[in-house]
Amino acid sequence: MQVSLLQCQSSRDVEANLAFIESQLERLPRVPGEPQLVVLPECCLLFGGHESEQLAWSGEDEPLKHALAALAARFGVFLVAGTIPARSGDGRVYSRCYVFDDAGNVLGHYEKIHLFDVDVADGTKTYRESDTFCPGENLVVVDTPFGKLGLAICYDVRFPDMFRALRLAGAEIIALPAAFTRVTGEAHWEILLKARAIESQCFVLGAAQWGAHNTGSRETWGQSMLIDPWGRTLAELVQGTGWVQARLDRDELTRVRAAMPVVSHNRFAAPELLPTKAGQ
Repeated sequence: MQVSLLQCQSSRDVEANLAFIESQLERLPRVPGEPQLVVLPECCLLFGGHESEQLAWSGEDEPLKHALAALAARFGVFLVAGTIPARSGDGRVYSRCYVFDDAGNVLGHYEKIHLFDVDVADGTKTYRESDTFCPGENLVVVDTPFGKLGLAICYDVRFPDMFRALRLAGAEIIALPAAFTRVTGEAHWEILLKARAIESQCFVLGAAQWGAHNTGSRETWGQSMLIDPWGRTLAELVQGTGWVQARLDRDELTRVRAAMPVVSHNRFAAPELLPTKAGQ
């Protein structure tokens, strides 16, 4: 089964971002008739911008959702559709990841639980996602023909309890749309992806943004990667935009889990998702 990650350099221009994704799907290397799982990065259709822009694109008619569903159906791919803004009801938006089947039907969606409120030594310096985004409240594992697919987004990768919880919920593959900053990505991106894959004994699919965005006001790391349950890199694209592809070996997942049965050996209580803290 083939998995394809698309590394993007998205901007605030929704139409341009959508056109880029469409153009890449048109030239997606694939075997005719073979099921295809495609993963897009975080903020794939709207990167940055004032909160009013996020709200404007998150209306009840959900234009971004429908645009991505149409691409899944047109190209006949199972699509982990990065993230788009979705109304939360408190004046902010959720960072929501939809999963579509190859007919454009929704299989499930996940809303980013951990928000990036962090100071970074780069040109932006201070990131406060909670000013615009509302944290999600649910773990999500979706049944797909490729296996049970857990969902996480970007900053979530720093929280190993979440990945353990996804494994305990049945995840075999974990998709991680992301837009890591250049500074934090250079330091930690690859290490974190491999650690989460090894700990959870899942395939981890890190689809990333890359390069300078919005006339240089943001810069992301890139290095989209497919990691197997033993922590090996199956494929990666360090810089630039385009596809990263590999075939996932379900037998290898079975072998790793049987040889090292960490779930049955673990003597610690299962992690529990806590309610949102006041002010988040």
